[in-house]
Amino acid sequence: MRLLFDQNLSFRLCRDLADIFPDSHQATRARLAEATDADVWDYARRQELTIVTLDADFADMATLRGPPPKIIWLRRGNRPSSVIAAMLGDSLETILEFDRNPVAACLEIY
Repeated sequence: MRLLFDQNLSFRLCRDLADIFPDSHQATRARLAEATDADVWDYARRQELTIVTLDADFADMATLRGPPPKIIWLRRGNRPSSVIAAMLGDSLETILEFDRNPVAACLEIY
């Protein structure tokens, strides 16, 4: 499973989580800093990435459009990258189960 970290999440997460989510991307580094949410969605779909975001708009898009891509919506607000990495690492089994479910569109992590 490969992730696309939304532009409001640090590119360092790609490095910090490379052992469990190899070949992940970050929106700004993927030249999506000025992209619309629809553009980010399409990029993730084409690249077979799961979007990780703090933004409710992607959760809404997932409800309307369904997967792919899938959305991991982090619901704890802005946190340091180390906290975000720990949240994702601590939720690994849940995330992998979510990934295996073909109809699941959005996973909320609190």
